[in-house]
Amino acid sequence: MTSAQTSASQMPPKPPGDDLPRHVAIIMDGNNRWARARGLSGIRGHRAGVEAVRAVIRRAAERGIQTLTLFAFSSENWRRPEAEVRALMELFLIALKREVRKLHDNGIRLSVIGDRSAFSSSIQKYIVRAEELTRDNTGLHLVVAANYGGRWDIVNATRHLAERAAAGELEPGAIDEDAFQRGLCLGDEAPVDLCIRTSGEQRISNFLLWQMAYAELYFTPLLWPDFDGQAFDMAIDDFCRRQRRFGMTDEQIEAKGA
Repeated sequence: MTSAQTSASQMPPKPPGDDLPRHVAIIMDGNNRWARARGLSGIRGHRAGVEAVRAVIRRAAERGIQTLTLFAFSSENWRRPEAEVRALMELFLIALKREVRKLHDNGIRLSVIGDRSAFSSSIQKYIVRAEELTRDNTGLHLVVAANYGGRWDIVNATRHLAERAAAGELEPGAIDEDAFQRGLCLGDEAPVDLCIRTSGEQRISNFLLWQMAYAELYFTPLLWPDFDGQAFDMAIDDFCRRQRRFGMTDEQIEAKGA
């Protein structure tokens, strides 16, 4: 691990006084409800959701957001109807084939986090190709969480530390928050500053549990296909109006800003 990676993993939560969030995470919810309200199939809702993804990526890049993490497919989503899961996998593969070149041309770096072993060999191959193609891009870092779960992430990090300790590479007393975080997905990224969830649901659904420890939560009744650049701006503006304390008092926050 490079020194640059180590320093990034130790970045504190975004301090009070800085306006824009560095890291925005989005739980994209409501595709099926959007489709049902229009008498359409669920897959039509997911296809409409792809358009919302494009709009939000574009707006995040325009606003200068450093990292945008999208919850595309959770480890629990395998429980959905087989036909829907199959259609989602097809959409994922199509996006990897068709959208990555556009991301690259716009200087966007793509990473995919989660357990890839459950995906087809074709999807795994195109994930690797996409990450290799965009690896050196310096614009927005777009992270797609696919077959991801926050508990899975924490267990993986714990197992990695235990293996190192058992091999004599790490003293148990040397395990601290920074060491643990470096074993997580996104361990080298800034913590999540803002988490947005669409469709009116108000829960985080096993998403980035460690990384969102101090995140501001923003819930909107908009279904995901209706969430566009303007809706993204509203969430960012709401974040900028909040006072983040990180355990401090109002007086301490005001003194820091003086």
